[in-house]
Amino acid sequence: MPDRSLLAVLTPYEAEHFLPAPLLAELRALFPGFRLLDPTGLSPAAFAEKLAAADPTILLACWKTPLLPAVLPARLRYVCYLTGSIKTLVTRAHLEQGLLLTNWGGAISRVVAECALLHTLTCLRRATQWTFAMHQKGAWKNGPTEAVSLFERRIGIHGFGPVAREFVRLIRPFNCAVTVFAPDVDAAHEREFGLRRASSLEALFAGSDVLVELAPLIPATTGLIDEKLLRLLPPGAAFVNVGRGAVVDEAALIRVAREGQIQFGLDVYAHEPLAPDHALRGLPNVFLTPHFAGPTLDRYPDATAQALRNLRAFTQGLPLEAIVTPEVYDRST
Repeated sequence: MPDRSLLAVLTPYEAEHFLPAPLLAELRALFPGFRLLDPTGLSPAAFAEKLAAADPTILLACWKTPLLPAVLPARLRYVCYLTGSIKTLVTRAHLEQGLLLTNWGGAISRVVAECALLHTLTCLRRATQWTFAMHQKGAWKNGPTEAVSLFERRIGIHGFGPVAREFVRLIRPFNCAVTVFAPDVDAAHEREFGLRRASSLEALFAGSDVLVELAPLIPATTGLIDEKLLRLLPPGAAFVNVGRGAVVDEAALIRVAREGQIQFGLDVYAHEPLAPDHALRGLPNVFLTPHFAGPTLDRYPDATAQALRNLRAFTQGLPLEAIVTPEVYDRST
């Protein structure tokens, strides 16, 4: 049985919300002597010193955990990361040296997919336009509106990771025709999820009433969604991005958005936070949220529940979920 020495590196805020009493009790039962380190204010050198002194077998990490030092403690075998983007914590060299790493994987994907659905419905119903008009102008509808339903729409998805898969499941009651463009989608996915593969990114955009952007941000996708692609969307279509802002050429998006023919639902941006005077603010066809598609506060424990399953499996020598290999690392944002 592997050593059960565990160091948890979480700020008080992270500990409060990721480790509510029932889950903290589970962690203490699994690792009776576990230690909790608050990284607030620690320099990289100070953190490295404390990590070396603790010399744990397992590190439970979160958003504010500093980047691991190049030379790891002698006993450290496993980093269980409670959240998602691992490149601020671990380098590829760490993984090549044999460090085992997991993250939250698909534990919070349904919550991100829920936000994608919020943006989709808001765009289709023209809710931003009507919110502005009713609050600021005292408006009321005068006859039929341009709002449309999600039922039986053509949905295009760029990328097919855990969030995209949860989104497909979430919209099943709407009987949509779903098309996906992603390098790893195959015939088995078509059968399992009831979708079809697009022949190209251009075909995906041209054939979608709603385009949901969920591709990872890697060198090959940075700025990939350009003006040409956005203009392939049919008039009245919606473009939703709850993935990564820099996948889109934001200047091109602004030019298209200003014309008012496409609805936009955006949770992520090329540069964050969004400037107070940003050109996207105030456009009635653009629904904006402040990069909050990730887990809502009440769902943080979903990530901890998966982490506990992995920690328990590690102590028993069983397979783990959401392992980040060097190959997965390369594809990650």
